[in-house]
Amino acid sequence: MALHKLSLCDLQKKFTAGEVTAVEIVRAYALRIGQVESKVKAYVTQIKDAALQHAAELDTRLKGWRKTKPLTGMPLAIKDNLCTENVPTTCASRMLQQFIPPYDATVIAKLREQDYILLGKTNLDEFAMGSSTEHSAFGPSRNPWNLHCVRGGSSGGSAGAVAADECVAALGSDTGGSIRQPAAFCGVVGLKPTYGRVSRYGLVAFASSLDQVGPITKDVPDAAMLLGAIAGHDPMDSTSANLPVPDYTKALRKKDLKRLTVGVPEEFFTEGLDLEVEQAVRAAIDELKNLGGTIKEIHLPRTDAAVAVYYVIATAEASSNLARYDGVKFGLRAKETKDLLDLYTKTRQEGFGPEVKRRIMLGTYALSSGYYDAYYGKAQAVRTLICQDFRAAFNEVDLIVTPVTPTPAFRLGEKSEDPLQMYLSDIYTISINLAGLPAISVPCGFSKAGLPIGMQLIGRAFEEETLLRAAHAYEQSTQWHVKKPIVR
Repeated sequence: MALHKLSLCDLQKKFTAGEVTAVEIVRAYALRIGQVESKVKAYVTQIKDAALQHAAELDTRLKGWRKTKPLTGMPLAIKDNLCTENVPTTCASRMLQQFIPPYDATVIAKLREQDYILLGKTNLDEFAMGSSTEHSAFGPSRNPWNLHCVRGGSSGGSAGAVAADECVAALGSDTGGSIRQPAAFCGVVGLKPTYGRVSRYGLVAFASSLDQVGPITKDVPDAAMLLGAIAGHDPMDSTSANLPVPDYTKALRKKDLKRLTVGVPEEFFTEGLDLEVEQAVRAAIDELKNLGGTIKEIHLPRTDAAVAVYYVIATAEASSNLARYDGVKFGLRAKETKDLLDLYTKTRQEGFGPEVKRRIMLGTYALSSGYYDAYYGKAQAVRTLICQDFRAAFNEVDLIVTPVTPTPAFRLGEKSEDPLQMYLSDIYTISINLAGLPAISVPCGFSKAGLPIGMQLIGRAFEEETLLRAAHAYEQSTQWHVKKPIVR
């Protein structure tokens, strides 16, 4: 099998065994990127020469000694809102088009310690605000399964790069579904860890109480390996949980769901759910039962409030976080301005795209005098109720299973003029971010049009092991994850 088609675990085994060099790996991926990148447009920045140089240095240093760390020599792609020292980090925005960070995000530093190889930075919705990777200053990315369709967002570049075999695995970020939704649309695995499990230091902030970094991979064992590499306490992140990191790969040894109760929330299977998606997820639930899981109907009664709550809290936090982009310290600076206020105004007008401006205005309104209690305060109160719903559910079950998205991938431009419909693309994922819980998207079928469908498994806080066990058991009993798109 061609190197670019191998999973992370399989490629790592070949490299450790000395069957392939780091240079050979990078060249194989460079060739693949050259074949398909012009069609799928996964990357914002490619660093082929630097990757080859790093690979050559690594081969020279190892010289047959193959007792390496898990990610040594492995070619990864990184979402372009994670700071990478001396490599541009643009957030797919004109505002940061020329920004080169002087430091690494903590997750990148952890990967560097393992001698991973960076292939490039992937496209996203500007500042991670979107569900389709169409809101990028550098143009939209396309779904490798159908180039006329979106690949989801905001981590669409990372998910598409994995699906099209343009990297062995990737990192994304998830604020309201931005790892899981594009993973579902692209037929790959996307894991959002528990809030606090992975450091946010060096992740360009969108909504600080919701953002989380996580892996996007070809299969579940790869997700377990990559999560283990990036998880852990970080004193640079005040929200980082000081808890030990288990060996997630050990959780994969159990091949069934015996003694696990799986909850199916009625509120996730209502009007608006595409019939093909429902059928695929229902079939997946039957398979979870066949694997030994006990299926139980549950209720999450405040689910219908999640979208409204999310778009108050997320936009309010975005408004505050993006206030730093004023043309003074770093990033774009407007020219020919009359005074300081004019500098601020023109810089933000020129630097931000329409969707970012929309969310800043929504958030500023929600935080404004006279409206704070009515909107932001009330949203936080309802967020607490949503968290209580999940806690009550997890008193009865070990896992919760739902669809990831209400439909398969939609066509490019289909929802661009209707922000509300675009926001509803994340209706099944945002409540998990509000509650800070871990969740994983796993391929579970295809539409009649040949587009992937994803199943979402949700777990208790810091119980990623249970998620990975169940997802892996399901993956091993089906063949959905082995199907690959043909990019024409």
